[in-house]
Amino acid sequence: MKERGGLVLLAEHEPGVAELGRRYLVRAGFEAELEHDPGRAPGTVARLRPDAVVLDLSAARPPEELYRKVADAAAGAPVVCVVGGDQPTDLGDPHLPTLVRPFGPRVLVEAVSLALRGRGGDDDSHVLQVGAVSLDPRARTVTAGDRAVTLTATEFDLLCFLMGRPGRVFTREQLLEAAWEPGVSAGNRTVDVHIAQLRAKLGEASPIRTVRGVGYAVDP
Repeated sequence: MKERGGLVLLAEHEPGVAELGRRYLVRAGFEAELEHDPGRAPGTVARLRPDAVVLDLSAARPPEELYRKVADAAAGAPVVCVVGGDQPTDLGDPHLPTLVRPFGPRVLVEAVSLALRGRGGDDDSHVLQVGAVSLDPRARTVTAGDRAVTLTATEFDLLCFLMGRPGRVFTREQLLEAAWEPGVSAGNRTVDVHIAQLRAKLGEASPIRTVRGVGYAVDP
């Protein structure tokens, strides 16, 4: 079942870039699947029916043909194209969302968010709601009842990850991978501290539940 942020297929030939992009997409509230051979992306798109596709065209020759096949398979879902510095950036479509290498993972997440927003208009379907707590992954805002809650970047990413998957229990190790920068030295105790800070800031509206001996979950 797709997560509430939507399913994104990341068709990227460089494993390190693909995994980093997947982590940041998940942290932003999306579900992300990887296809390490962009040439196979049309079939993967047809099988998964993602809400958006990030398509690496930097090694495709010609890129226009692969883009056309993926766009046809996507059946209206936005396709964000990744190209090299010596490639055209519009593939004949001046409105095509395109990223030029190199770019950071946060730029990737923003491009996907903008592409989905352009398709879906200004509705609030992306906002996560659990009980009295509302979280907007795009605006990066949180409210508890009628009260705005100020969170650090890590606190926000941790809450966004949990609220995007209500009812599922995650270990501390899984939460570290989801909400902390890659390469940051942090232990299980760090997760406990951030959960405690989140509960304090959300107050009685906090939906976070401790699962003894396992980790944490957000009750739907």
